[in-house]
Order: sequence, then C-alpha cells, then structure tokens
Amino acid sequence: MENYLALFKPDLDAGGFVVTFPDFGYGVTQGESVEEAMELAQDLLALTIADFIRAGKPLPAPGRYRGGNYRPVPLPALQSAKVDLYSAFQTSGLKKAEFARRIGIPKTHIERLFSLRHHSRFDQIEAAFRALGKRLIIQVRDAA
Repeated sequence: MENYLALFKPDLDAGGFVVTFPDFGYGVTQGESVEEAMELAQDLLALTIADFIRAGKPLPAPGRYRGGNYRPVPLPALQSAKVDLYSAFQTSGLKKAEFARRIGIPKTHIERLFSLRHHSRFDQIEAAFRALGKRLIIQVRDAA
C-alpha cells in the first residue's frame, strides 16, 4: 500500500499537533508530540479505511502534497496487504460469492480478509491475491 500523507498542523493554542488526512475529507486526531500524533494518526487511518471498506466504497488514491507539515503514515504489513487486497477486489468487478469460490472459502469469510482488525494469515491473503491474478510481494528495508 502506498502511504497516505497526513497533515500535522501545530496547535498553537493547546500545543501538540492536530492531524488530518486530506484524501479522506473527514477525521481528525491530536497528539502532544510528533510520536504520539503519528501513533494516533495510524489508528485514525485504519479506522477511516475500515469505514470505506464497510461501506463498500473505493479508497481514494493517495494524493501528492508538499510541505514540511505532511508526513507519510504507514500501516502495519498485514493491514497494508489487506488494503491492497480490498482495492484489487474493488477493481476486479467480481462479486464476493465468486471471489470466495475462487479462493475456496465460505462467502461469509470474505469480510474477514478485508477487516483490518481481523488477524488473517498471510497465506490466506496470498491465495486471495492469486484469485485476482495478483501476487503478494513482501520487502524488507533498513529502518529510517
């Protein structure tokens, strides 16, 4: 998943940072430090994406914003894979029943594959990508 950028705006009155995601148009959080604001931004991003998934809406493409107040907000690897899986499913045109049949799971389990709170196994996510004609690749990079 390509990271969404969050706007970390210093709160001159209360201190800390107010964080919003311009790509989604709603949702706000606040943290006293950059680290706390980033942690809360990750939670907000996961909740906002989960809202889109529950509603069956396509996710907005991450925008390109400039300025020192914009920061990329990464999600954990499993959540990122689920976001990419949901987006690939949305563009596939498949119905959930056909998708479940291709993977070999009950239709009722499809929602678990998309749920950012459910701890799906990577082999299940990998099988779901294969059913969409995609391949899951995991990369390891040096920490910044």
